[in-house]
Amino acid sequence: MIHGRFQPFHNGHLEYLRGAAERSDEVFVGITNPDPQRIKEEPTDPLRHLPESNPFTYVERLLMIEAVAQDEGIHAHVIPFPVNEPELWNAYVPPRLTQYLRLFSEWGGTKLERLREAGYEVVILDQGMEKQISGTDVRAALRSGGEWEALVPGGVVRVIRSLQRIPA
Repeated sequence: MIHGRFQPFHNGHLEYLRGAAERSDEVFVGITNPDPQRIKEEPTDPLRHLPESNPFTYVERLLMIEAVAQDEGIHAHVIPFPVNEPELWNAYVPPRLTQYLRLFSEWGGTKLERLREAGYEVVILDQGMEKQISGTDVRAALRSGGEWEALVPGGVVRVIRSLQRIPA
């Protein structure tokens, strides 16, 4: 399983998805912050709860991921993943799934601890790599009318264009 806010799903997330797919027959993709009313502040990632950091709905992000997975030929199950509420994980995540992580920040370390405390096997992908792209970069390009299409997979371009809105 991989997980993230995917606000929006970008080329860095595509590498994350591919890394998990290379190691698994099927991949679960957990969308964090699925419910805007339940988003909580995280001390190790102080911007993740802000409305401007979360312009796309759960369904819009699900459509992005499904489009990308189909384009890539990856069998993916997209599920909500309330990363801030480990007590709810059993309701959403099948038992004994391997969790794949990319560690680029203190927030990644927080997630690693939570997943291990919950008993998941965790595999770190791209150990020691630096983050090449962030959702912040993509959202800024979308808002400014800049070049955003090269930052996201083709399936995401199609979904965002079909929404007929660029997030504020």
